[in-house]
Amino acid sequence: MVTVMRYVLRVWVSAKHMTAMVVEGNNGREVASASTVEHALRSAFEWGKGCDARAAASVGEVLAMRLRSEAPEVAVGGGVHFSVEREIKKKSVDNGDKVWTVVNALRNRGVKVFVTDDRS
Repeated sequence: MVTVMRYVLRVWVSAKHMTAMVVEGNNGREVASASTVEHALRSAFEWGKGCDARAAASVGEVLAMRLRSEAPEVAVGGGVHFSVEREIKKKSVDNGDKVWTVVNALRNRGVKVFVTDDRS
């Protein structure tokens, strides 16, 4: 029996930073990640007002590029699953737009994103 690995997008937003990662749903192993805590992303934006939409888009773009190089079977093949209930509704609706910006950046870079709940 072949076990299909389901890759899941996880996003964390704090007052100052954002981290997005794709993990294997079966065992929670991190496949790729991007964060505004990283020097390259942190130095590209003016901080003090918190994580904005431009920073969120950059996190999504960097994550997509890393997926393509580190896990092409995810980026080109299977795609990632995203739960609105888990990543937005249960955490903070205030950051919902930033999370959707990451999702859209992944899609714009060619990563399939399967949304399990509709945006309401």
